[in-house]
Amino acid sequence: MRLGGQRESSNVEDRRRMGRVPVGIAGGGIGGVVLVVLALLFGVDPSVILSGDGPAPQQETARYAPPPEGQEELRRFVSQVLATTEDAWSDIFRANGRTYEPPRLVLFSGAVQSACGTASTAVGPFYCPGDQRVYLDLSFLQDMRRSLGAPGDFAQAYVIAHEVGHHVQTVLGITGRVDALRRRSDTAEANALSVRLELQADCFAGVWANRADAAQGILERGDIEEGLNAAAAVGDDRLQRRARGYVVPESFTHGSSAQRAGWFRRGMESGDLRACDTFDTARR
Repeated sequence: MRLGGQRESSNVEDRRRMGRVPVGIAGGGIGGVVLVVLALLFGVDPSVILSGDGPAPQQETARYAPPPEGQEELRRFVSQVLATTEDAWSDIFRANGRTYEPPRLVLFSGAVQSACGTASTAVGPFYCPGDQRVYLDLSFLQDMRRSLGAPGDFAQAYVIAHEVGHHVQTVLGITGRVDALRRRSDTAEANALSVRLELQADCFAGVWANRADAAQGILERGDIEEGLNAAAAVGDDRLQRRARGYVVPESFTHGSSAQRAGWFRRGMESGDLRACDTFDTARR
C-alpha cells in the first residue's frame, strides 16, 4: 500500500499498557456475532460465545506493562489506514447529505473490556456497537500470514476496513434492524441474517478500497489479490474445515470464502453503497 505521508488518525486509543487476564467473551446479539469467525479460527466453539455458556468468569484486577516491542511501525500503519477510512466515509456520507462520525479504534494486548463484554486476544479484531469502537490486538495482524495464510499489508488493511464497515452499518441503523430480526428468528434464520450482515461489511470494505484509491492512490500491484485472499481466508467453510475437519453450512455466520471474496470484489469494483445490498437474497 502507498500510505506515504498519509496522516495518522486521532481516533486511536492505546490500551496496550493495561493487560488483563481474560474473564470471558462478549455474548449474544450482534456484538457476539462479530467475534465468531476468530473463535472458530482459534478452536473456540461459537455456540459458547453466542449463548454465554461455559466456565464462570473469574475476577481479575488490571495490571500495567509496557506495550509489546516491535509494534510501533504497525501502530502507525493502523492509524494511517483508519485515517483513510475516515476520509473515504466522510466523503460518502457528505455526498448523501449526512455527517460521518468515525469510530474509535482501541489497541489492546492480552484482553480488553468493551461495552460488549470482556474479550481476549484469541477472538481477534472485533467491533462493538455498544460503544462504537473497533478493538484490535496488533499481534493478530502480525500473525495473519502464519495463522490465516493471508500475508501483505493490504490484507491487514482489509481487516480494519471490515470492522469499520460494521461501524457504518451501526450508524446507518442496519445493525439495529438486523439484531431485532435475529431476536425474532430461529437459529437457522438468525445465522442467515448474520451472514448477510458480515458480507455487507466485506462489501463496504471494498467500497472503502475503491474510494481511498481514487482519492489518494493507495493501491499497489498485488494489493487487490491480497484483499481477496484475506476475505477468502476468513470464510466459514475454510475456518470450519481447519478447526473441525468438516463443514456445516447451516451453521455459517459470516459466509463462505467465495461469498466473502465476491462481495469484497463487488464493493471494490463499484465503489457504490448501493452495490452492497446483501439482504436482497436474489443477489447472493
